[in-house]
Amino acid sequence: MSSHPEPALIRTVAELEEVVGRPVPTARDKVRHRLTELDRAWLAASPFCVLATSDAAGRCDASPKGDPAGSLVHVLDDTRVVIAERPGNRRVDGYRNVLENPHVGLLFLVPGRGDTLRVNGRARLVRDADWFDRLRVRDHRPVLALEVTVEEVFSHCSKAFLRSQLWQPESWHPDALPSRAAIAKALERPETDLAELERYYGPSYAERLY
Repeated sequence: MSSHPEPALIRTVAELEEVVGRPVPTARDKVRHRLTELDRAWLAASPFCVLATSDAAGRCDASPKGDPAGSLVHVLDDTRVVIAERPGNRRVDGYRNVLENPHVGLLFLVPGRGDTLRVNGRARLVRDADWFDRLRVRDHRPVLALEVTVEEVFSHCSKAFLRSQLWQPESWHPDALPSRAAIAKALERPETDLAELERYYGPSYAERLY
């Protein structure tokens, strides 16, 4: 029998607001339903985003997406954006979720900036369209793209990035963790020689992005 007391849970919106308070009108009302020129400029400057999805049962996934700035997001119009699929491990967890539940959330980052752009909407998977040639990077045309119809778009403040010191190099300690190869050896591919994994995840890894 556990000696730890049961946690004090929040079960209603009223209880939640009692703890965190209510948003000020400027935060509550900042949601837009179409892209503005400033939103388009942000998307053009962003090389990285996180795609959040869930399946029909509510099981969630968050997947990183990256391309050179100007190539990550392609704006079709004020309510539709596209993100190309690039070669990966073929798990496509988020895309499997989209087939069951089209609701997605996107968080777009710009290196060095603490504020972010959030886009929520409904997605569909497209295997070809007349705009696919615009998605080429290094002359590689994607085999798949995620098209998102924008339902909500708004900017998010920088407090999380300030607290985490994410963009401050003096706070970075990448060597505090084992190398990617060592993690793969321990958790994913124990039968593979570590030296082989180090070669696989070494400098040539960046040559196989597209």
